[in-house]
Amino acid sequence: MLLRRVAFPDFCEPCLPSPASKPPGGSGWLHEVKHDGFRMLVRRDAAGVRLFTRNGHDWTGRFPLIAHAALSLKAASCLIDGEAVACDDNGLPVFDRLRYRRDDRRVFLYAFDLIELDGDDLRHERIERRKVLLIRLLAKAPVGLQVNDHIVAPGDVVFRHACQLGFEGIVSKRLGSAYRSGRADCWVKVKNPNAPAMRREAEEDWDSRRRRRR
Repeated sequence: MLLRRVAFPDFCEPCLPSPASKPPGGSGWLHEVKHDGFRMLVRRDAAGVRLFTRNGHDWTGRFPLIAHAALSLKAASCLIDGEAVACDDNGLPVFDRLRYRRDDRRVFLYAFDLIELDGDDLRHERIERRKVLLIRLLAKAPVGLQVNDHIVAPGDVVFRHACQLGFEGIVSKRLGSAYRSGRADCWVKVKNPNAPAMRREAEEDWDSRRRRRR
């Protein structure tokens, strides 16, 4: 497939996984651990580095470790999709460290997709190709940028191990799929029912219902 070389914007609305109660079956998927962090798009070009939230807010100054690592990449331009995390001593992401800004200078990015590289729009490329290019790009990147490894194995097995290790869950991505902005059925997320993120969401829902009753 021919790449589309265009003037690429700083920000691209990210692809959002559709929620599901269990991982998809069959061999046509790859699976990634879902970390409890902030979705982040990292833009690098001639103008420097910018970090954007999923809603397009500029957080460049908030996470210097990520920005420094992106500045060192051997690329004229790139747009990386990933999740900014702050980990505890056991290597598990802890959302409160992000929310209450306890570890801004230690926050790093688990990168899982590459949207643009050196002027080439990769959104219409197969996910397998984007993964290869991402791994090559980050092969010698500093600690602020790490590839979020993917697994080609039965989804239920990957999900069970992710839960046992205390992760938030997994995201399953259809092999051969392109990158689509907005909610997409080619990405599917399944959350660990015992993860802190689930308890936090339940508490937030309860607080929201209580406020509406007042």
